[in-house]
Amino acid sequence: MELYDTFKYLVGGYYGIENMDEYELKEYILKDIDNYIKNFVEINNMEIDIEEEKQKINDELSLKTKLQDALLVLPKVEAPMEIVLLVKKRIKNLKEEDKIDK
Repeated sequence: MELYDTFKYLVGGYYGIENMDEYELKEYILKDIDNYIKNFVEINNMEIDIEEEKQKINDELSLKTKLQDALLVLPKVEAPMEIVLLVKKRIKNLKEEDKIDK
């Protein structure tokens, strides 16, 4: 996996959590993920405009992908199990909605 791919799923996870309105403490998790992303970029000497790339990634990924990325990112920031379970539930609900739409 290339560095940019890792950066992309970290950012996707950030926006996945941002969409979790049912979790009241999401701002703390978002701050942890944002710091993790900044540290990742700095450690790997990636010369990118983080905010510009974040926006581009946010626009191109589906909600389902962002939530799946969040499941990869949450353990890295030692997030509570409660948010992990909420994300899994939300993904399951999206899958059920997809079945109904078809």
